Amino acid sequence: MKRFSLTLLAMTLVLVVAAQIRGNNIVVTVEPDHQDWTYQTGQTARFTVEVRRSGTLLDNVSIDYAAGPEMYQTEKKSLTLKDGTLTLKGTMKEPGFYRVDVTAHVNGKDYKGVCAAAFSPEQLKPSTVMPKDFEQFWQKAIEEARYTSLEPTKRLLPERCTKDVNVYEVSFNNAKWGSRTYGILCVPVAPAGSREGEVKYPALLRVPGAGVRPYQGDVWTASQGVITLEIGIHGVPVTMERSFYTNLNKGALSGYWEYGMDDRDKSYYKHVIQGCIRAVDYIEQYTPWNKQQLGVTGSSQGGFLSLVTAGLDKRVTCYAPVHAALCDHTNSLNGKACGWPHYFYWNKGKGMEKHIETSRYYDGVNFARLITDKQKGWFSFGYNDDVVPPTSAWATYNIVTGPKEMSLYQMTAHFWYQEQWDEWEAWLLKELGAKN
Repeated sequence: MKRFSLTLLAMTLVLVVAAQIRGNNIVVTVEPDHQDWTYQTGQTARFTVEVRRSGTLLDNVSIDYAAGPEMYQTEKKSLTLKDGTLTLKGTMKEPGFYRVDVTAHVNGKDYKGVCAAAFSPEQLKPSTVMPKDFEQFWQKAIEEARYTSLEPTKRLLPERCTKDVNVYEVSFNNAKWGSRTYGILCVPVAPAGSREGEVKYPALLRVPGAGVRPYQGDVWTASQGVITLEIGIHGVPVTMERSFYTNLNKGALSGYWEYGMDDRDKSYYKHVIQGCIRAVDYIEQYTPWNKQQLGVTGSSQGGFLSLVTAGLDKRVTCYAPVHAALCDHTNSLNGKACGWPHYFYWNKGKGMEKHIETSRYYDGVNFARLITDKQKGWFSFGYNDDVVPPTSAWATYNIVTGPKEMSLYQMTAHFWYQEQWDEWEAWLLKELGAKN
């Protein structure tokens, strides 16, 4: 009996550990009547709204909804759905996205559903203009940063190494002496009998999304025969305790994307961009890179930095921005959706002439204009993203003249699905000529 009780207790503990909270029993869906969520301007999109509990429609449910062009919805109503369903219609005369947001109120809790339908998105054009000295400004900024030698440091992280990959925390000078970029370098272990550095590999630079955090490094991609360098942008080591970054995020670096945006030479992003190019310098000078395939990738802010690095550095052969932020800042001055961080959305740019001019030097669209036909791009984003609106993502994609691919995951907001991640990684490995 004692043995049976112990066995039962062990089984119970296993079940407790295995059981997890997953999703909600109450689900709000907003579904368009075109499978690809895409319409031509002048067509009418029909949206079916459903509120379900345990998979069945919920009677007499109270909802609020907002509908109209994304970020500028004009139709807002509250009503009760007797049978848990509702049909809405929307259209657009100009290219863009018509978005429907629905919030259901059930037992004192809110449940949300959203759908943004595209209208002739291939015709979207960015509003931002390229300053006449855009290229010269950035060429000079890179030259200024290169006045200072990299003077790199490299520290083995044995607890992160595997039989296939050596992992290091590295750092190097950025815009000037003492202003450093830190990152995690992962290098494939050379085959038996080979000397260190003798075997050459393709390389991938991973650039970060917004925020302040530690980094683990891309060990998996390195295990496929690719050098990976994942960098931070804030000039601090990337292996500290989480609380260190939380304090910075809430303190000195809170809202850093706003810093210096009234002066192109004082913008926080100037040294960030210089650091991306210096990271490529580091890869070239201090890793066993084959000097043939070099990729750059990231999401959100990292998507922007991917466009930046590819646009400014022709050593980059492929780039993969996912829901790229900081694109088409000035579109909100025209009453249309703009990219994160929505600099001029709230005040319509009033009294911000210097900020508007500066923003053009830090707009992903203008860097995308510099990408050549020798650099391959893979773009991916979702239509339900309210951080990086698909209006800005599509307009940025449209401006690229070089070889490019788009993989849409319409339902995604500011995240990605597993299938999206797998496709993203597979594309990079293919373009980099990795062993898998």
